[in-house]
Amino acid sequence: MKDVLTIIMAGGKGQRLMPLTQDRSKPAVPFGGIYRLIDIPLSNCINSQLYKILIFPQYKSQSMVDHLEEGWNIFSGDLGHYLRIAAPQQRFGEQWYRGTADCVRQNLYLVEREQPKFVLILSGDHVYKMDYVAFREYHEKNDADVTVGLLEVDRSHASEFGIAEVDNDFRIRAWEEKPKDPKPIPDDPDRSLASMGIYLFRTDLLLDLLTKSEDDDFGRDIIPKLIESHKVLAYPYRRMNKIKDYIHVVDSEGGRRLCLVDGTRDSQYWRDVGTLDAYWNANMDLTGIDPFFNLYGSLWPIRTFQRQYPPAKFVFNQPDGKPPRVGTAVDSLVSPGCIISGGIVRSSVLSYKVMVRSWAEVDESVIMDNVEVGRYCKIKKAIIDKHNVIPPNTKIGIDPQEDRKKFHVTPRGIVVVPKRYFSQEG
Repeated sequence: MKDVLTIIMAGGKGQRLMPLTQDRSKPAVPFGGIYRLIDIPLSNCINSQLYKILIFPQYKSQSMVDHLEEGWNIFSGDLGHYLRIAAPQQRFGEQWYRGTADCVRQNLYLVEREQPKFVLILSGDHVYKMDYVAFREYHEKNDADVTVGLLEVDRSHASEFGIAEVDNDFRIRAWEEKPKDPKPIPDDPDRSLASMGIYLFRTDLLLDLLTKSEDDDFGRDIIPKLIESHKVLAYPYRRMNKIKDYIHVVDSEGGRRLCLVDGTRDSQYWRDVGTLDAYWNANMDLTGIDPFFNLYGSLWPIRTFQRQYPPAKFVFNQPDGKPPRVGTAVDSLVSPGCIISGGIVRSSVLSYKVMVRSWAEVDESVIMDNVEVGRYCKIKKAIIDKHNVIPPNTKIGIDPQEDRKKFHVTPRGIVVVPKRYFSQEG
C-alpha cells in the first residue's frame, strides 16, 4: 500500500509495568521468548505490505532503538521503503509529547514531506494480528474520514479504554475516554466497545486538524470532537479481521499436517499488555497445544532480531545415589541458548540463555535473558527479568507472604523479580 504512511507510537513509559520498565520503554519489553512488544505491530505492517513506517519513541528508548537497528534493517530505499526512528526534537517549544496527537503534530513535517493519501496510527505495545489492507478497504468502501479499530471487552475492564457508541451502520455517535461507568453495548449489558488505539485518517484531514488545534490526544480530544462534524467509523475487529494462515495441526493419532485455517481465533486476539497481570497472561496465551495467540503460522509470521545462540539443550542422566536428572519442558516456549539441565519447565516462556539447573521446577513463568535457576529451586507464576542468578533451593511464587517482603506481587499473585536482583543480593 504505497499511499499509506504508518506511524507507530513507541514512547510509552509503561508505569504499570514497573519494574520491567525501569530501564526500558514499554514497546521494548521482551515478549514470547525472542521478541519485543514492538515486533508485533511491525510484523502486522510487513504482512500487510506497509513499507513506509515512522516510529516515534520518547522515554528510555535506547534498547528499543538498538533492537530495531539490529533486526529491522530490511527496507529498500531504492523501492521507496523505510523504517525511520524520529527521536523527540522539541520543534514546537521545550515540552515533551503531551499525548498521541501532540506527538504527531511535533513531527508533522515528516507526514507533509511524504504526502500519503492515508495515515495509519498504531500503538507500539499491543499484542494482536491484523490485516491493515482489509482495514483500509473498509475505510474507503464506507467513505469514512476516520476509521477506528474497536473490539468488545468485558464492561468490568472497559474503564481502561476509550469507549464508543455506534449506530447500526457502525458510525461512532458518542465517545468517552476511560469513563468510570462505561456504557454497554445495547444488546449486551456486560460488554462495551473499546478503542484499540488504531486510527486511519485521510491525510488532508489530519493535517488540518493538527495545524488548527492544540489538542493533545486522539482518543481524549480529537475523536470526540470529530464525531459531530465528520464521518468517524468503527471497524469491528473481531467481526472483520479474518486472516488465513498455515498452521501445523496434530491429529487424533499424533500425526502432524499442515492446515490452511481461515479466521483462526488468534486473528481475533488482542491484548493491551498495560499491566503486569496482562503481560503475564499474554505470555501464557502462547503456551499449550492450541495457543490463544499462535506464533507458528506460515503466512503471518512475527519477525524479530534473531540472536546467534546455539539450539536449546535438554540434559538427562542419573548420578550415583541421586534421583535422575531429567531435563524436560512441556507446553512451553524455550529459546535458543537455553539449557534445561535436569530441571523441569511447565507452561512457561524462556528467553535466550536461560539455565535451569538439576531438580529445579519452573511453572507458569516468564523467564527473561541470561537467568540461571539454581538446583532444587521452585518457581511458580513469576516474571523474572534479565541477568539474575537464583541461588539453589530458592522458592518464588510458593509463599505469597514471604514473596511480598522482597518482590512486587500483582493482584493476581504474579511475583515479579527485577533485573539483576539476585546478582546484587549475592
